[in-house]
Amino acid sequence: MRKVQSSKSKVQSSKLKTQSTKSGRIVITGCLGQLGRALREALADRTLLLLDLPEGDITDPAIIPVIADFQPDVVLHPAAYTDVDGAEREPDAAYRVNVWGTQNVALACQRCGAAMLYVSTNEVFDGTAEEPYREWDRPNPISVYARSKAAGERVVQALLSRFYIVRVAWLFAPGGHNFVTKIIAAADRHGALRVVDDEFGNPTYAPDAAAAMARLIETGHYGIYHFTNAGFCSRYEFACQILRLAGRGHVPVTPIPSSEWPRAATPPRRAVLANTAGAELGITLRPWKDALREYFTPHATRNT
Repeated sequence: MRKVQSSKSKVQSSKLKTQSTKSGRIVITGCLGQLGRALREALADRTLLLLDLPEGDITDPAIIPVIADFQPDVVLHPAAYTDVDGAEREPDAAYRVNVWGTQNVALACQRCGAAMLYVSTNEVFDGTAEEPYREWDRPNPISVYARSKAAGERVVQALLSRFYIVRVAWLFAPGGHNFVTKIIAAADRHGALRVVDDEFGNPTYAPDAAAAMARLIETGHYGIYHFTNAGFCSRYEFACQILRLAGRGHVPVTPIPSSEWPRAATPPRRAVLANTAGAELGITLRPWKDALREYFTPHATRNT
């Protein structure tokens, strides 16, 4: 997902990009973000309505008839305000996109009878559990960003009966602005890094998550899912693996506690997700190290 900033312009349906191929009508919000792009590739054989700023502003109620008039079978909603630290400084902006925008998308689904897939985050949990969080565990968000995403989940559940809520974590993809690109840029700029070693999560390759979502929407098994690559690690471990695969294994990395890396937001320390529900349907994602290795293949990195 990418940071979505609100726009005051009215939605102009004539400017929205539509792809038509063989079957199935699907709307993708946030189509220019790293997950949105991956979903476009995973669903390239469908008839797609692709929405993003400025024309496809989900915070504008005018988006409701645009989506509804397309008569989709399902709406995939990865668009979000994802600047976690920025949300602490601009909480109204985060809530406007992640709650009000999500409500507009859900109302559009309600109007046309479409199912909805809402992309949420591991950060809806407080990170105090020793075991990985399962889909039915109670959220307890501790940051503005996390509270806005949890509120978005509740909006979807309140307005719709046919929905998928899919939580992801630590997304990365070719061409995206993410932890992988930040680590490489910092290594090249500074020649040495300090990375926290007490924050744990599941690195998730956006193309793998998108492929899992494409399979999920064919099942009709509505509910809450956790789609992350198998396994988990600390930010420090993730950074070391990134540098090794990026040919920068010589760059020294010092593990530090999060208390030495002050941030506006407080991330959950151990918001590791377990894919329990998806596994019951036979939908699993490969180990994160294998996915990261593919990210660094010449084909995958052509746009980085």
